[in-house]
Formats: sequence, structure tokens, C-alpha cells
Amino acid sequence: MSKKHRLKAAELLALTCEDGYLFHDAKGKPVELPQPAAPLADTHGHLTHFRQHNPAEALARASLAGVGLLGVPVDPVGDARDPRWLLSALDAWIENAHTCIDELRSWGVQPCLENPYELLDHVHLWVGVHPYGAAEFNQSKAAHKALHELLSCSRTVGIGEFGLDYGPYNQVDPKEQMQAFREQLLLAHELDLPVELHIRDADGDAEASAHKNAAQLLEELGVPKAGCDLHCYTSDARVMEPFVELGCYVAFGGAATFPRSQDIREAASLCPSHLLLSETDSPYMAPMPLRGMECEPAMVSFSADLLATVREECGSGTRDETYRSLWANAHRLFGLEA
Repeated sequence: MSKKHRLKAAELLALTCEDGYLFHDAKGKPVELPQPAAPLADTHGHLTHFRQHNPAEALARASLAGVGLLGVPVDPVGDARDPRWLLSALDAWIENAHTCIDELRSWGVQPCLENPYELLDHVHLWVGVHPYGAAEFNQSKAAHKALHELLSCSRTVGIGEFGLDYGPYNQVDPKEQMQAFREQLLLAHELDLPVELHIRDADGDAEASAHKNAAQLLEELGVPKAGCDLHCYTSDARVMEPFVELGCYVAFGGAATFPRSQDIREAASLCPSHLLLSETDSPYMAPMPLRGMECEPAMVSFSADLLATVREECGSGTRDETYRSLWANAHRLFGLEA
């Protein structure tokens, strides 16, 4: 990091952290971080999609917020067409994050973990083709080559995110999506890797067709022994049930904190403790009380706090038990020792 860049980074961080607080609401009022009962895991947080945040700064803020494990999804049809550039950039962000952590601590930001640098040794990759890129993936040798190159990286823990998206923003033919889904799921079986699935139903689809079709394919080909994560879950308990029966993990993020997300909170309260995960899907869907801001991995603190609260309220486990489950489950999915 050049001296000029360090100064610029410091100036940007000081805008929000010079008073010792990592977060401020839309009016500039400091927001207290929930104190986690265990290290936090963001099982799905993009670093390459930021518009406002610098990835190195985001890693530093996550480190100080108590995040000890991060899964970064990358897409060989999207943000990882050039694997060598992506891996080099990731290494640089992690290296620069050390300096950012020191700067934040010099302004009085207190780390939630005994070792505030722990996260920087536990940034891992998920590599897969999103449903938006399914058609290109099905026809592109270059995309397949990039996928396999990234899968051979030592940071990679699994394949994802891939799946089915029948929402209004995806114009890719469902048949093309299913073909890419099937191929990547079979590859996960072949390589004995876990998967992260992106499943979105069409607006107003009471049958939850995307979830139904995804569950049917998992039943047909089998859930990978290494694990399957239903990433960014935003449906109700009824839709979640067949995936839980298949042994899939279910990851909840910022959407669960929104006032009108009672159905998501109910699903979170009913999810078996050994299948529960936390994530951000940053930079999207920042949790309350920071909704409307650009999300970042550090904000998993608020989502985990919500999960601990709703599960304690409904008798599904104490706060401490939920935090410990989130940490242990993430390690098991990532194939790591907690």
C-alpha cells in the first residue's frame, strides 16, 4: 500500500470511526455493536461488488467486529473471469487490512476478539456460476477453465453460489439455469466439496417453484456429503422444511432483521441448531439498524444477534448456544476445525 493510498484510506475510515465506533446510523449517531458470545462467521460476503467500501477496510472492520471466518463467493462468469488477478487482489486486500486494523485501533475502536487479526488467516473462497451467468457458462470453455483454476486454489472451500433464480431480474431460460445447476452439483460430488445455493422464486409464486425444482434435483442427485448451504434464505418455514429434511444448512442474513420479515424469523427459529448459519451477502441487504447502507461482513454481528434473540425467545436455544452453533456449523461446512 502506497503512502498516498494509506492516507486516503485513513481519511475515509476517520469519517466513520474517529470517535471509536465502527458504525453510525443514517443520522450519524453511533451504533453499538452487539457483543458476540463466540467468534462470528460470515459464510457468504462478497468483496468484489462494493461501490462505497474498500475491500481491505471492510476486512479490517469485520476483524474488529468479531468476525473470525469469511466465505467470499466469486464467479468465473462475473467477477473472476481472470483468476490470477482475482487471487492477487485478494492477497493484497488481506495484507493491507493489517494496516487498516492498526489505524482503526489507534482511533479507539476496540476489538471483539482477543486476536483482532484472526480473520485475515481465515478468508476463504466459494467458486461458482450464479444463475445470471448460466447460459454463458453452458457455452463457454473459458468459464469452465476459470472455474477449475479457482477450484484448485488453496483458499477455496466449495462450489457456489449457483442454483435457480426465477425472479424478475433474471432473463436466463430456466432450462439453461437447470443445466448449469446440474453440472456444478455433479462437480461437487466428484470433488467431494460442499455447495452454496442461490434459490429465488418468482414474485407471487405461491408454489415456490425455484425451491421446489432445486429440492427435486438435490433428491435426484443427492446432497453432497461435504454439505449444502441454502444461502441468503428469505422464505418461510414451509419452504425451508424439505431442505432441512435433506440435511441442508440454512443461512440467514440482514433480511431476517427487517420489520416485515416475520416469516423469515419464524424459519430461523425453527431451523435445527446444527444446520443454522449466519451471513451478510454483502454488499446487499444491510441489517437493521443500518438498513439502506452498503452492507459489509462486519454487519453479520447484527444478524447473528437477531438469530440468537429469536431462538431464545421461542425456546430453540440460549443466546450462547446459538452463537456457538453458528461458529461450529460454519467450520463444519467449510471443512475446517473449529
